[in-house]
Amino acid sequence: MFHFSRLVDLRTGPQIPRRSNLTFTDQFDNLEKHTQWGIEFVEKYTKFVKERSEIETNYAKQIRNLSKKYQPKKNSREEDESKYTFCRAFLTSLNELNDYAGQHEVIAENLTSQIITELSRYLLELKTERKTSFHDGRKAQQHIESSWKQLESCKRKFERDCKEADRAQQYFEKMDADINVTKADVEKARQQAQMRHQMASDSKGDYSSYLQKFNQEQNEHYFTVIPNIFQKLQDMEEKRIDRLGVCMKTFADVDRQVLPIVGKCLDGMTKAAESIEPTTDSKQVVESFKSGFEPPGDVDFEDYGQAMKRTVSETSLSNSREAKEAKEAKERPAGKSKGKLWPFIKNKNKGSGPEDFSHLPPEQRRKKLQGKLDDLNKDIQKEMDQRDALTKMKDVYVKNPQMGDPASVDPRLSEIGQNIEKLQFEAQKFEGWLAEVEEKMPSKSDTNRRSGLYENQNNTTVSNNCAQDRERPLSSPDGSYTEEQNSETQVKANINPLPPTSSTPDFDDEFDDEETLPTIGTCKALYPFEGHNEGTISVAEGELLYVIEEDKGDGWTRVRRNEEEEGYVPTSYVEVFLETNAKGAMTYI
Repeated sequence: MFHFSRLVDLRTGPQIPRRSNLTFTDQFDNLEKHTQWGIEFVEKYTKFVKERSEIETNYAKQIRNLSKKYQPKKNSREEDESKYTFCRAFLTSLNELNDYAGQHEVIAENLTSQIITELSRYLLELKTERKTSFHDGRKAQQHIESSWKQLESCKRKFERDCKEADRAQQYFEKMDADINVTKADVEKARQQAQMRHQMASDSKGDYSSYLQKFNQEQNEHYFTVIPNIFQKLQDMEEKRIDRLGVCMKTFADVDRQVLPIVGKCLDGMTKAAESIEPTTDSKQVVESFKSGFEPPGDVDFEDYGQAMKRTVSETSLSNSREAKEAKEAKERPAGKSKGKLWPFIKNKNKGSGPEDFSHLPPEQRRKKLQGKLDDLNKDIQKEMDQRDALTKMKDVYVKNPQMGDPASVDPRLSEIGQNIEKLQFEAQKFEGWLAEVEEKMPSKSDTNRRSGLYENQNNTTVSNNCAQDRERPLSSPDGSYTEEQNSETQVKANINPLPPTSSTPDFDDEFDDEETLPTIGTCKALYPFEGHNEGTISVAEGELLYVIEEDKGDGWTRVRRNEEEEGYVPTSYVEVFLETNAKGAMTYI
């Protein structure tokens, strides 16, 4: 097994202590640099995980905001949207997407708690342990260097004392051989030599003992102290690497843990998409917008071939039709006049409409009234349940006065009774309106009987001179529908033209019965016209349009741009080209 202690070449032993010290110092610096880099790597990985957590948090926030943004608003439109399968599927997908965002929040929370927090705490421990280990290493290094210096000092003293002893011995021998030197000088030299020898002997003993001590300390330093410090550093490094591996595995497991729930969210979106039923939605559209109006009857044949009964004036046909329409308007029962498409009156009832929903077609009105009635019945039942519960409570209080005062329930019972009376009154009112609508709505038998009246009509081919005047319910200026049914028409063999009148017909009489009118000519716009008022249409200069109703003397001509766009323009703004066979072809240019 490899240990950090192998970084120091211990084979040199104490014979070359200085070289060993230098080797240790070099490797100690290398380990210090390496462990510092390891700590920086842990900090780098912690920052990486923190940024990933922030990305997951921001992503989850954006997904939640997106889901909230497209949630249906709390209004009446929400009820209509909930009827369609594709709207419900989209709402389900939004809810699943919101749950999907929640899983990314879970990822961010787990990354923070399981990795970022743990690594931040571990980094503090790692720095403390590293600092302690290198402090002990430096302290041991300083101690061995101090011992080495003391050993060097003892060695130099022993060397110096030995040299001094040699010189004293030589000086004594020289004095002893000299016959001119006194005996006292020789004795003095001898004593000096003995003293130097003694000092050299003492220095030798000190040097020998300290050398033995240093060798023991050096041996302990290189074979015990330093290996222990290096072992601690090695354990610290292995622990750091192992902790990084665990965190990297946790990094992947955090994602893996939410995959089943994410899969369920995606499965929910798929299931919602598969639940869409186009046929059911299209039927719901038909059911929602079914008007309940009776289809118009057959067109009467109007014979204009008898020239002797016609006047020479080309306006007679138009005037006769106007007179006929005025007559029919007078014969209508009071209170049942149809709404008109006023060209100059703006819609003033664009709100929720009247309480009885009279602005809606019969079928839609019936559904609205029935729904309102059902809601009232539910409220009545709820109030009655509360009344029954309070009545039982009052009976309990009467039987057991210690449980409560029976009189305390009376105010609430009185309030509930008043609420029930109000709700019942409202319900009766809506029941009356509902019965009125159901009476006016045509039955299938009536429709079949009405259509049978025309099976034996004259089969004469209708030429281009025939006027096709159909009657159908019209939209009033407020966009509502009228409820008057089409009157049965009879085939007229002869038409007695009425004399033309000089009076201009009112708009009330112009649009009693509106049908998709046939084209009776074309026109070219001489000037641009904005058409801001209700019933008018904007035109550009030089634009070609179809004429569907000529000017009747009021200064307006009815034109059509396409199948859906039609309206009135000033007659003086256009140049009209009527077809020669069109009924009532006339203009006031």
